[in-house]
Amino acid sequence: MSKIIRIGTRDSELALYQANIVKTQLEALGHQTTLVPLKSTGDIVLDKPLYELGITGVFTRTLDIAMLNEDIDIAVHSLKDVPTLLPKGIVQAAVLKRGNVNDTLVFKNNEEFLGSKNAIIATGSLRRRAQWLNRFPTHTIVDIRGNVNSRLQKLEDHEDWNGAIFAAAGIGRIGLRPEESFNLDWMIPAPAQGAIMITALENDEFSRTACAELNHEETEICTTIERDFLNKLEGGCTAPIGALAYIKDEDIHFKGVLLSEDGSKRIDVTRVKKLGKHNDMAQYCADFVIERGGKRLMDNIKSSKPINVFSTKQFTEDQRLLFHEKALAESSDFIKISLNRIHPRFLKNEIENVIITSKNAVESLTTNYSAVELQFKNIYCVGRRTKRLVERKIGPVAHTEKNAKKLAEYLVEYMDGTEVTYFCSDLRLDDLPNILEENNIKVTEVEAYQTKFDGFKVADTIESAMFYSPSTVESFVQKNKTEVIAFCIGETTAKEAKKHFKDVRIAKVPTVESVIELVNAHYAQ
Repeated sequence: MSKIIRIGTRDSELALYQANIVKTQLEALGHQTTLVPLKSTGDIVLDKPLYELGITGVFTRTLDIAMLNEDIDIAVHSLKDVPTLLPKGIVQAAVLKRGNVNDTLVFKNNEEFLGSKNAIIATGSLRRRAQWLNRFPTHTIVDIRGNVNSRLQKLEDHEDWNGAIFAAAGIGRIGLRPEESFNLDWMIPAPAQGAIMITALENDEFSRTACAELNHEETEICTTIERDFLNKLEGGCTAPIGALAYIKDEDIHFKGVLLSEDGSKRIDVTRVKKLGKHNDMAQYCADFVIERGGKRLMDNIKSSKPINVFSTKQFTEDQRLLFHEKALAESSDFIKISLNRIHPRFLKNEIENVIITSKNAVESLTTNYSAVELQFKNIYCVGRRTKRLVERKIGPVAHTEKNAKKLAEYLVEYMDGTEVTYFCSDLRLDDLPNILEENNIKVTEVEAYQTKFDGFKVADTIESAMFYSPSTVESFVQKNKTEVIAFCIGETTAKEAKKHFKDVRIAKVPTVESVIELVNAHYAQ
């Protein structure tokens, strides 16, 4: 057990407390660990209510990026903050035994305001806001953000506030629960409230195996049902949804709720199933809500909001669900790929140095030839996903970089030999061959595939666009002359975008999910 498990966490008091629980439990099993605290978007942006930042990944995206960059091995989250769909390559490694699931009202002076027509309650949660207004429709809700300590201080500082709502587990774990408080047993909590989750990279077997020993099966079953219910209802739209499942006498009891944002409309569902026969529970309960007006309620929340983001690459369903509620995105493939036949003369002898910068080139090579026929001594790649595909279908990769320019600089410095074979597109907009040839490295370019523009005029409401290669930029500007914010997957794409647009932004890691994070950060402002 020589590996030290790097535990990623937010740097708030509560997050550090939860991370230390994981650290203590792993070390009790004989593992070596170290904490890596990081700030999240949810911690930094304190002047907007939480629901305006969007549920999806507001407190997890920083840790997700750190994990994909392999700066941490595992991440510790409050499970209620984690998107129901995890980024590709990241998996749930464990769920710890659940704490208090309730919401708690912390009040000032006394509780008499509960019987009053006028009262002011603070919460940044759309779910808590809607349920409170459903019960107390004449009360006023004010937004409150920040960590537990700062929210308690804000409640104290605002003389006209009567109370604020907190997660009981949060204020309890760090010992800050005031005497002037009580649990709101009537309020259905957020799905997975009170539970701590550990995530890890899917291919990190050591960390996943270590964390699996901490998993609490009963909590995992219940929180999975709650999160599945949320996922099946949400449809990519932030909405006031509550869910709670618990096990009693070999039965699973579930209650869920969907409300309008102002609390005036409410749809409840309850169900009991035998443990082991509960696989359809979340689907049944979601369908129940949808059939009783839930679809219309969700549509009302999403309606009258024009499409404002366009992606030049078609989204998967998982990717579509990652967007912030204010980023209303449409997508289409602006580039069509046609694989070429690669002539055998390029492969007649073992090639010493090969460059592959896209998955399209890998597909072309493996469509034309078997792995045995592809005798490459050194393979150099751009991007982790291309690297993984090469190693799965062709062979080991000698080195990879995040963009073509950095790879060219590496090859100039460290590559053995003075010749490379570059399997590329007929439309090549990167500077890699130029940099190599300027440094006396001969480049043989082999057109592995053809790139064809397939763009069209987008709606006038589009104010930002997502680009994944220089050619997607070219395809877009052929049909669209308007100024947009350009969200780019990498520096090479951004270089092309800067020729056409004033506001160009680059993702932290070269993945579609990271470009979506850029978009979310902008629309959360």
